[in-house]
Amino acid sequence: MSGQIFIQLLNPGIGLLFAVAFFLLWLNRRDRYVAYAAAAYAASAAAFLILDVGPALPYDLHRVPANIGFLATGGFFAAAIIGRYGLPIPWRAMAVTAALSMAVFLWFLIGRPSIGGRILSISIGAAIIAMMIVTALWPIKKRYLIDRVLFWVAALSVINLTARPIVLLALGGGFDSYDGFQQSLYWTTVQFSQAMVAIVAAISLMVAVAIDQIAELRRQVDDDNLSGLLNRRGFETRAGPTLRRCLDDDRPVALMIADLDRFKQINDNYGHAVGDAIIAAFGAHVRASAPPETIAGRIGGEEFALLVPGAAIDTARQFAEAVRTGLAAAAADHIPAALVPTTSIGLTIGTPGSNLSALMHEADQALYEAKRTGRDRVRTFTPASLRLAAGGG
Repeated sequence: MSGQIFIQLLNPGIGLLFAVAFFLLWLNRRDRYVAYAAAAYAASAAAFLILDVGPALPYDLHRVPANIGFLATGGFFAAAIIGRYGLPIPWRAMAVTAALSMAVFLWFLIGRPSIGGRILSISIGAAIIAMMIVTALWPIKKRYLIDRVLFWVAALSVINLTARPIVLLALGGGFDSYDGFQQSLYWTTVQFSQAMVAIVAAISLMVAVAIDQIAELRRQVDDDNLSGLLNRRGFETRAGPTLRRCLDDDRPVALMIADLDRFKQINDNYGHAVGDAIIAAFGAHVRASAPPETIAGRIGGEEFALLVPGAAIDTARQFAEAVRTGLAAAAADHIPAALVPTTSIGLTIGTPGSNLSALMHEADQALYEAKRTGRDRVRTFTPASLRLAAGGG
């Protein structure tokens, strides 16, 4: 096999390899963005095969589907990255960009033949599509290193697609024929740089898929499906470090434990389906009303814990009262009209040296007081020394 054939088959081989890999990943995960990645690499392989290996057509018309394939590669790759974050994919903007790019390409192919013009038209169109990734990802908080890597892969693609053809065409003075073009430094650079970008992008996306898979498994382990909140393990795993950070930063933090009142009677009288509906409504109510940093979990059958960073006593009591008073309305559409569910809540505030176990014990004591004094109320933990000083015995 000659060196030229090896170069011609390099990108189709890489494209087909990763197209198959992402397709197999998609069969396992069924995430749409993984399918877009498979389509991007399939389009890239097809484009390079048409351009370098396939038979030539009159008037070089085989270059039309090849360059459509290159633009489709950029579009599907953009859809894969943007889609991973659950953001709207700019299909219309990408389609318009690709159509305008191909219109200019056809003008430089048929109307006023120019290899340099065709290179610029496709490169700039692909750069604009890559820029859509940069624009979409710019405001997103990048939690993991791979998020930053994907952003910079897109940003470097924009720079590469914009600068490379301009610089090389300026230095080379353009091309008079395709024979000269395919033997040129420009095309050799395209072949190898595209191979490198394809490999880096594929590895980055595969790492992203792996991270998403781990996060999904962690959610399955830590989440409570019925309430939509964390389970006890998930709550303790996240609440403990958050509590320590708040106390280390001298930031207020509140912990509350809520218990659905007379829950066994509800199950006995109305059935477990109604009980489950109340639990689901409580979880939805908490998710809708809780401050952004709240960590909430279902820690028992009908018992819930909520850690609220940044909440001092007054703010915490207001939130606890909102949870208590809003439960009936949150559950009303899912349970019999005659049933009005209530909840009792025990509340405590973190102090220097507190740990999660101690705070949960204090909140439990406050919850017991709320139950003892009639249910459907919020009670705040009061240390024994303060109760004695107040004459509480």
